[in-house]
Amino acid sequence: MLRSSLIRASTSSAAVIPSAATRQAVRFSRPASLVCIKQQSRKVHAVSNPTLANIEKRWEDMPPQEQADLWMTLRDRMKADWNELTLQEKKAAYWIAFGPHGPRALPPPGETTKVVLYTFLGVVASGVLFWGTRYFANNEVPRTMTKEWQEASEEYLKAQGSEPITGYKGMLVQSKPGPKGQFDEDDE
Repeated sequence: MLRSSLIRASTSSAAVIPSAATRQAVRFSRPASLVCIKQQSRKVHAVSNPTLANIEKRWEDMPPQEQADLWMTLRDRMKADWNELTLQEKKAAYWIAFGPHGPRALPPPGETTKVVLYTFLGVVASGVLFWGTRYFANNEVPRTMTKEWQEASEEYLKAQGSEPITGYKGMLVQSKPGPKGQFDEDDE
């Protein structure tokens, strides 16, 4: 009993969702429980050969609206059986979808040479700037980078107790001894 009522309920409430490509006409016959569905599909005519001729060369020069119209026409045409498409329509649809245009366009001739040349010029310019700065800079070593100054700094830090928990153990003295009499002017 329950099974037969479920079957009747499911058949009487069957719904068909229409798609964008088809029109559906629902006709009710005398008994209200019978629903006949008739599907009508619209025919899209083939795109003319002059429209698709040399599409690879003309695509970039076409206005965007014309490009969109052609693509929509081909898209609608592809919604039907693909065996009905002409060879030229298939080629045009493939080229528009996957061809080397827009973001997939090939680089213009000579672009690689320009990139290499400008990169080389940038490296040369930065090298000239670096070596020019080094050449005209003061080549004297700062007096704080001598071994004597670093040893005196260590003694000062130990005397101050700058690391109260572990005690200051000293830093690595990394400079060479400075010239004799370097700190004589500081003692005065």
